[in-house]
Amino acid sequence: MTTHGPVLPVWTCGGCAAPWPCRTRRTELHAEFEGAPVSLALYMGSYLVWAAEDLTRVPAGLLHRRFLGWVR
Repeated sequence: MTTHGPVLPVWTCGGCAAPWPCRTRRTELHAEFEGAPVSLALYMGSYLVWAAEDLTRVPAGLLHRRFLGWVR
C-alpha cells in the first residue's frame, strides 16, 4: 500500500503534494507492472480519463504527458 495516492479532485499526491502521479508513485508503478508495460499503459490511461473529467482546464497534451508520457 502506498501513501502516494491521488487527492481528488485536484490530482495532487497525498504523500508529497506533487502533481499525481509523483516521481515516487511512478517508480512504484514501474515495479508493480514490471514486465507488463501494456498493462501499465492501460492502467494509467484509465486514470488519464478520470483526471480529464476533473482537470478540465489543463490542456490534453499536458495530461497525456503527465499520465502516460513516462510509461515505457
